Amino acid sequence: MGNGAKAASKRERNAKDANTGGKSQLKSNAAAKTIICKNCKQDWQGTTNKATLEQHASSRHPKLKYEECFDK
Repeated sequence: MGNGAKAASKRERNAKDANTGGKSQLKSNAAAKTIICKNCKQDWQGTTNKATLEQHASSRHPKLKYEECFDK
């Protein structure tokens, strides 16, 4: 078997492996967005820390308290 045959067989094996499907996390990221602002409906992932949410409440909704924007 020459090098040309080895390359062709390797291309065939790689083509079979490439058809396993995408590895996108878009669906899982969208499902993880569980924190929603009550006023503007902006959403965050459940792992977002409280400081980030407090910053949103104070900058976007300065007349409202944190508790009026989020349940968390």
